Amino acid sequence: MRLPRIDWVLLVAVLALVTLGTLLVWSATSQREDLTGGDPSAYLRKQLVNIVIGVVLMAVVVATDHRWVRIVAPLVYVASIAGLVLVLTMGTAVNGSRSWLQLGGMTIQPSEFAKLAVVIGMALWVAERADARRGRSSRGNGGIGDVVGMLAIAGLPAALILLQPDLGTMLVLAATVLGVVAVSGAPRRWLALLVAGGVTAAVAAVAAGFLKQYQVDRFLAFTDPNLDPRGAGYNVEQARIAIGSGGLFGEGLFDGSQTRAGFVPEQHTDFVFTVAGEELGLLGAALLVVLLGLVIWRALVIAARTDDLFGRLAAAGIACWFAFQAFQNIGMCLGIMPVTGVPLPFVSYGGSSMFAGMLAVGLLQNIHLRAQAAPAARLAPPRVLAVRGAS
Repeated sequence: MRLPRIDWVLLVAVLALVTLGTLLVWSATSQREDLTGGDPSAYLRKQLVNIVIGVVLMAVVVATDHRWVRIVAPLVYVASIAGLVLVLTMGTAVNGSRSWLQLGGMTIQPSEFAKLAVVIGMALWVAERADARRGRSSRGNGGIGDVVGMLAIAGLPAALILLQPDLGTMLVLAATVLGVVAVSGAPRRWLALLVAGGVTAAVAAVAAGFLKQYQVDRFLAFTDPNLDPRGAGYNVEQARIAIGSGGLFGEGLFDGSQTRAGFVPEQHTDFVFTVAGEELGLLGAALLVVLLGLVIWRALVIAARTDDLFGRLAAAGIACWFAFQAFQNIGMCLGIMPVTGVPLPFVSYGGSSMFAGMLAVGLLQNIHLRAQAAPAARLAPPRVLAVRGAS
């Protein structure tokens, strides 16, 4: 009998990304004494620890029984809400956003875990309602009730994230929610209303002065990069210079002139793609994009192949999350998206992003294994129960 196997393409792509990302983070920080305190390998060791913890978390989720995943899902959601509340009350502000919790010697960003919590929360809501309808032999679909429930589940963490304010995470969350709602089978008019409502809310937020001034300046710099080249437009300008100087093959790992001089701000986190463009060139940057594409593709394949509604929505939501976040991060490095400060999945430095991403990959593998086991269970011959007669 052939035993169920993990998705090796997904696993190898993720491991290749974290390996390449670790080298890029090391290159971006090794010459920065203001970050490392004179220890060139400081961030290398930290990122390796993040990866080890992330792999352990992924393995735990893979090995967890699927039924327990659904049982624990509400607890994950509640924990993420608690973390977001704690951030607003006792969090640390970084770059104008109160998004971090200091726990001993470690900083945690709860909004990263909120992305996964919202995905599994919405998937569980729709799946439970579908199971209830089947139990009542109802012929109707979820319709409005499913959509309203999903929006309510996403609405609370979204509001808390806006209060930080963390506009980048909010954009990723909005794209993810839209993707899950679309996959759930919601009518197209609901999707159109969601998009229209989101645009209206964004315009109203700007008009009401809800956004911080630096966030408005970033959007203005996005529309006109020459408006403030030494202020709001500085990051994008330096990112373009770094990527453009790499050419086809790059200047060589650890040899990028812009990277060594530290001209690109936040290069080991939000702008790590510029290290790939400068030091590995167009070919190295393309490899990074291909690996990210493989991860997203495998998530969509897993979603398409599973008969379990919870698994299908969760896998599709994770694919939307990774896809939009990667597009947003790479786009802001190229100047085709505004600067919002989101990490590149599995590549940027940071524990919270790595842990949340690895948990998501573990859930994808868990769904994949269940999808493989389900056909085998259906095809297995029925048990013959021997009835012992009375003596």
